Amino acid sequence: MNTQEMMRILDSIARDRNIDKSLLIGDLEAAMVSACRKHYNTLDTEEFVCEVDPLSGEITLTRHGEPMEMDPEAFGRIAAQTFKQVMIQRFRDDERQSLMDEYSKRVGTIVTGTAQRYDRGALIVQIDRAEAVMLRSEQIPGEQFRPGDRVRAMVLDVKDMGSQVKIYLSRAHPDLIVRLFEVEVPEVAERIIEVKAMAREAGFRTKIAVSSIDSKVDAVGACVGVRGSRIKNIVDELNGEKIDIVRWNESSQILIQNALKPAEVQEISLCFELGRATVVVRDDQLSLAIGKRGQNVRLAARLTGWDVDILTPEEFNKGLEVLSETLTQVEGVTDQMVDRLAALGMVSVFDIEEVGANVLVAELEISEERGDEAVQLCAERAKIVAEQQQKEKEEAERRKSEERAAAERLLSGEYSEGDVDPETAAAAILGAGSVPMPPPSAPEDPQGTDDGEAPPAPDEDAEARAADILGGGAKNE
Repeated sequence: MNTQEMMRILDSIARDRNIDKSLLIGDLEAAMVSACRKHYNTLDTEEFVCEVDPLSGEITLTRHGEPMEMDPEAFGRIAAQTFKQVMIQRFRDDERQSLMDEYSKRVGTIVTGTAQRYDRGALIVQIDRAEAVMLRSEQIPGEQFRPGDRVRAMVLDVKDMGSQVKIYLSRAHPDLIVRLFEVEVPEVAERIIEVKAMAREAGFRTKIAVSSIDSKVDAVGACVGVRGSRIKNIVDELNGEKIDIVRWNESSQILIQNALKPAEVQEISLCFELGRATVVVRDDQLSLAIGKRGQNVRLAARLTGWDVDILTPEEFNKGLEVLSETLTQVEGVTDQMVDRLAALGMVSVFDIEEVGANVLVAELEISEERGDEAVQLCAERAKIVAEQQQKEKEEAERRKSEERAAAERLLSGEYSEGDVDPETAAAAILGAGSVPMPPPSAPEDPQGTDDGEAPPAPDEDAEARAADILGGGAKNE
């Protein structure tokens, strides 16, 4: 038996599979004992003992403590098959345990692999010597990989499934952003810059709040890099996902203001009882503060830990007026008391209904009876206000629907340019109008003039159509 060749094979397996060589030698000894028991057809587990010299590879067999002169090559086919099966099983167990030990320590770190295939929505990725799984829920929405593509992801979890080790990856987890910043920004890896909070909607937008322990290091500037070089690498890795870097502040008001950028905030009122922040912004900043489908305010709320409510000055003042009108009906409640509640962040009848009478009794120093009365009045007024708001919402949706339908009819050629007011038609096409289009019956021209222009083709661009219509209106004048 060529023991040197055997030891070279064991060295190769230990190196390729990252398994300790001593474990492989132990597997070899156990397989040899199993082969001897099969050869001699014995059930005694202690009858045979095998020892392999870790340097020379010399095999020593003993039976009942007495050395055996039998050469392992003399084993029959059945015993040899038993030896092979035991060796394969023990090697697989060692490899599985090695994977478990290695990747359990790498949970939360970034690994790079190669995309293999999709299996029922899950992406199979080859990383080093193991296959990993990225479930659909951990993938970035809309992101697709082809076989052979490079995949950079975070090790999310490692589970021993008995016959194999399951390694789960993620590209949607918020911690992936932190790990990418640690790779791209040395100050984050060195803990000079600390990531204080983060909120992410994978594939769309991320807000991350950072602070620096060194006054000489600008946390936001360091994360952005020269001309945005550092943040650009992270955005490219995430296929264009927007990343907002927010300057951390211990003051909740300043942090909320920073988190809502690029919108400009006029006033912030915090209600600690409800964990709610009422933010007042100008009308022209409202859509910017809310963001597309409410994304900006939603991420800001998750980043700061406050329930953020965005209002315009008109809505804010109207809420305070309704609150003042309602509470001053209670005997002993003055405008100064209402101002005190507003300073505490309770700026509407809905807030009073939610906080309850105990807070009013404590803050305004009124009797429990007056507190219960105030809450009851606010609850009744809240129902009326909610109904009014619902009606206004439905009316606004109805107007938008009519404008949209009118614009579609105009673009399809059902209306001609002279049938409608040019400004209204242009506003309807561009989605900025608030006046519904008139029915398709054309009024008589009071001046008896006609510019003789045929209506534009239905497939022209909407803005060009609007410009043409406005031009036609100028001629009719």
